[in-house]
Parts: sequence; C-alpha cells; structure tokens
Amino acid sequence: MLFAFGILCSCENDVKEIESLSQKKNEPLSRGKNVALIYSEKSNVKINITAPLMEEYGLEESKYMEMKEGIKVLFYDSLMNVSSTLIANYAINRVADKIMEAKDDVVVVNDKGEVLHTEHLVWMQDSFKIYTDEFVKITTVDEIIMGEGMEANQDFTKWKIHKIKGIINLKEESDSLKTN
Repeated sequence: MLFAFGILCSCENDVKEIESLSQKKNEPLSRGKNVALIYSEKSNVKINITAPLMEEYGLEESKYMEMKEGIKVLFYDSLMNVSSTLIANYAINRVADKIMEAKDDVVVVNDKGEVLHTEHLVWMQDSFKIYTDEFVKITTVDEIIMGEGMEANQDFTKWKIHKIKGIINLKEESDSLKTN
C-alpha cells in the first residue's frame, strides 16, 4: 500500500511538471494564414477583419487570438460602405472579454479622411468604442492635433483627445508681409 502511494505522488508530480512545461511553451490551439473574420448583424456585414496570420490560444474563459503579422479591420455603415479602416502591425483579441488591442503603428482612417496615428489602441467591442492612453496624432483637413489619450466611437467618426499637446493649422494664410 505504501509503495502504491509513492507511485501516485510521483505521477501527480509528473503531471504537474508536464502541465507546467506545456504552459511555458504556449503553443497555439489553431493557426490560420490569410484569415478573414466577418461580423454581421441581422444579415448586414458590420466588420471585416483580415490578418496574414491568426493564432488561437487558451480555453473558453481565457481564449484569445493573436495576429502577430498585422491586422486590417474594415467597419461598414448601413449601406455597406466602408466607414473606417484600422490597420496595425500586431493585434490581440481577448474573446471572452470582447476586447481587441492593436499595437505597433496603429492607423485609423474614417470616411471624412481624418487619420489617427498611435502605438496602442483598445477596441471595446461591447460598447463600440476605441480608446488609448498613449500619444496620438489626428490629422484632419484643416489641422494636426497631438495629445495624450483619446476616445472615439468604433468607426472613428466622433472622437475626443484628452490631453492636447499641440495643434498645427493646415489652412494656408495669406502672407501679411506681401505687398501688392
């Protein structure tokens, strides 16, 4: 009996060691190349996500997908026109939390031609909002606005910069020194 107990303890330790080794390795459960995900609502396409490489990790409550080679997200309006585009060199989608983070040269462009540049952007899929606490630069038709932190709706048609650091007006002013 004592001998069997010793073997049982040894097996439990082996199982724990195997589990810890497999967790350290963190191999993906699935991997896809040139992946396209389409989100629709009442048969209307709302979002199209494409990535050259998508890897899925974790179990249901901790499931996440990594796009290590970049991501492109197209947001559509009710008429199936692209209302905005998000591009980044890296993204992670935490499925259970319904949060996607885009990192490394994140660019968002809306249908008005306004362009957001940042290094980190969080998309709260439940509330349809995007935000960052990082440095942002937004270029509009008239100006370039820089600051720390920003929040917007997910299609980037309404936005607000938190700590504005500077505004550069792009409208050409007439030369006040010029004489006719």
